[in-house]
Parts: sequence; C-alpha cells; structure tokens
Amino acid sequence: MRTPVDYSPAFSAFCARFPPTVKTIVMAIIGSQHPSAMAAESAKATQRILSFMKDANAPKHYDLASVTDTSGFYNEVVLAYWDSLLSYSTWRTSSGFESWWDGLDPALEPHGWFQEVFTPSMDRVETIYSEVQPGMPLEGHGVMSDSLSGPVCEHVYWGSMRDRLPAGQIDELVGEEGAITEQERTVDTRKSRVKVPGKQNLCLIRSGQDWSKTKPEERKLYLETMHPVLIEGMRFLRDQGDEVGCYSCRLMSVLDSKTSSSDTDQTFGLAYFDDIAGLEKWSKQHKTHLDIFGGFLGYVTKLDMQVALHLYHEVFVLQPEQQVFEYVGCHSRTGMLGGMTGRS
Repeated sequence: MRTPVDYSPAFSAFCARFPPTVKTIVMAIIGSQHPSAMAAESAKATQRILSFMKDANAPKHYDLASVTDTSGFYNEVVLAYWDSLLSYSTWRTSSGFESWWDGLDPALEPHGWFQEVFTPSMDRVETIYSEVQPGMPLEGHGVMSDSLSGPVCEHVYWGSMRDRLPAGQIDELVGEEGAITEQERTVDTRKSRVKVPGKQNLCLIRSGQDWSKTKPEERKLYLETMHPVLIEGMRFLRDQGDEVGCYSCRLMSVLDSKTSSSDTDQTFGLAYFDDIAGLEKWSKQHKTHLDIFGGFLGYVTKLDMQVALHLYHEVFVLQPEQQVFEYVGCHSRTGMLGGMTGRS
C-alpha cells in the first residue's frame, strides 16, 4: 500500500461495492463509424444497436456517446453493462445480436461498425466517485452496484488507483509494451473485418466529468479553467500517447438517450494503456495531467470545497481473454487498430 502515514484526503471520495455473487463485470462498447456527422445515418445505426437491448437478458445499464476522431470520422456508441457474464453471453444469442453481427459484410455496409468488449473479474476492477449527493446517479458499471464505500482514504495521492485495485495487492500487473504488430492486424481495414487480440494486463480507464448541476459561477470556472486543460490532456493521449504507452484515447460527449443530443454537459475520456504503470506514469509525470490534477485542486480550493462538479472513473486491468476488439469496415486508426499507425 502507498497510503501516506496519518493521511487524510482534502475532500471526500467513494467506491462502488457489489455483492459477493457478482464475479464479473461486462462492458460492451458497440458503435458505428461514419465519414462525417450524418445525423440520420448515425441515429439509424444506434437505433439498430439499441433494438437488441430489449431482450430479457438486456444490459442492466447503458450510455450513449459520440466523438469525431482525428481522421474526421464521426463515431457513435452504446456502452452497455452487465453484472453477469452468463447474462451477457445469453443476450448475444437470444437477442439476435450475434447472428446479425456475424452477418455484417464490410464490403456492403455503408459505414463502419465496431465492438470492444471487456469482461474483467471483480479483483481487476476499481472505481472512484467525487462527493455523491442524495439522489445523484452513479456512472459506468457503478450504476449496478448495491452500495458505496466511503469516504475512502485511498485517493488523491500517487498510487491510490493501484491501492484500490484488489489484484494490485498481489500482482505488479505488468503489461506488454510495444505497438500492435503487422501480423496482429490488417493495414487497409476499410473493407475488412479485423479482430485485434487482447494484451496482458491492458488497462482501460473511463474518466468522466459532469457539470450539469453546477451553478453559473462554478460552471464558468469549470469551462474556463478545467475543461480546456482536460481537452489538452486527452489530445496528447490521442495524438502522442505512444510516449506513455497509450494505444487509444477518445474524449467522448455523452448523448441524451431520448434525443441523441450532446447538450448534456457530460463528457468522459476513454483510454487504453499497455498497463496500469503507463497510466500512472502519465498521471504522475506528464505536464498535461499535472495541469489537470493541479487545476482541480485549485478549483476546489477556490470554491471552498463546495463543488457541484461530479467526477468519476472506472479502471479495468484485463487479461487477454477478457478483451474483444472487432472492427467491420472501420479505418485503421480506430481504437486498438491504431496501435501501430496512429491514435483514434
């Protein structure tokens, strides 16, 4: 453990807790990719994905989000969560999703499709949430939790993320360095179906920001001071992430589930690192994250700790068999396809 002696965090944070019966979390990112933000086409694609979510084994929770990547392609995704691997596996067949997915022909589809699926055991999962107000919903797989632990001591110091990860207490969780090789993926992917193999101890982080409940003074402070440095940090990971072992980073806008509008005042970064050490290195040493971290400490100090901004993250450290990356008709800088030629 890296917790300093007699340590007391400057502000409160909480962790999601699950009953012992939950052994595995499933996060399935299923999306479509378009040459530009074609509202009708992307909405139709998302509705096709959502049509499979009405099955008896449908996910316990899902979010909608979008991002325009560095190649100018518009990506719209459904992030679906299950608290049972059996329910997820059953859903794939009983809903008809698997037969539909397997039947996609990249040569005939008008746009790309992709799925990135993660099935970590609970010892390879950790969460952290900023101050949780009564009635405030949690985010990510925490929506499925039955309780919260906290305020917890293990946060706001370097190494606290690893301290919150059960597997981190007995395993260094060393990953595989280096880009995805030519043999592991296809170069020209726009008319191809490509599967990328999982990597040992790949580290996923979904790190979210919700300023929808802030009052005008705090909203102005967030948008003028915090959000710009967040964008800069995500841009570095997207464009130069190989310097710190980041394969892919997307700063996504959360969409309203009813209108598909991005005017939700919510975003999240979704990034894949070669291991947790890569994420720690960027967090602790790189100027772009130090600007985010230092900026937030100044932010809460200026507001005298009375903050309505809600922050959270979920981290998975995954074994190879707990990862699925499959791309149908997507460009070669998409997600884990970008591990060699660039970032998405």
